[in-house]
Amino acid sequence: MGVLSAVLLTLAPTACRREPPAPSAEYEEAARRFRELYAQKLDEAFLDPRVGEIEAQLQRVPADSLDAEGARELLQRIKDGRQRMAAAANEREAAVASARELPPGFATAPSTEAPPPPPVAEEAPDAGAPDAGEGAGPRAGTAASELVAGFRGCFQRGTPIDVQGRGMRETWQLADRTACRLEYPQHQDTFLLIEEGKVLTLLPKSAVQTVPVTPDGGPAPATDAGR
Repeated sequence: MGVLSAVLLTLAPTACRREPPAPSAEYEEAARRFRELYAQKLDEAFLDPRVGEIEAQLQRVPADSLDAEGARELLQRIKDGRQRMAAAANEREAAVASARELPPGFATAPSTEAPPPPPVAEEAPDAGAPDAGEGAGPRAGTAASELVAGFRGCFQRGTPIDVQGRGMRETWQLADRTACRLEYPQHQDTFLLIEEGKVLTLLPKSAVQTVPVTPDGGPAPATDAGR
């Protein structure tokens, strides 16, 4: 009897030992897909429709899996990233919409002349093959630094525009040269509105209201044409 008790006591710890949690194939696949997608699109990956499939895989990871905690963390990262990118997109769309609407007095171009831009040679030197997309000209999101020497030197600084609620904003416009008008016809009579070092939007010049200003910066009084 004593020998039997000793055997039972010896086997008891072995019987209670639990197997370690196993890794999850669902998590490994989801994590791999997310890494590849993020490498391609960076933060834009959070708004990609394929992220929904990745989330579904992560939600199928068993709670007792070795990767359960990793799955929860990746799900939270995707959720936070999607909210951040959606908020940024909404702010960007609101800024573009406010610049395009231009109700009376919303955007004004001071009547005082800006310093003349530096002279530009009539024929810009051949810079070789243009970058991808250069033929279409600058667009929303183009870095302002590219306007200085890029696009065959066809863009020059314009008159700053005072956007109500946003302050003075730098503008660029197409140089008045035949070669440039032929190269970028869609940019004639258009301002490139600059914000935070990038082109915010392409603004028709006809949409900008010009308001005369006095030397102290205030609006000039209306002139009585009958006197």
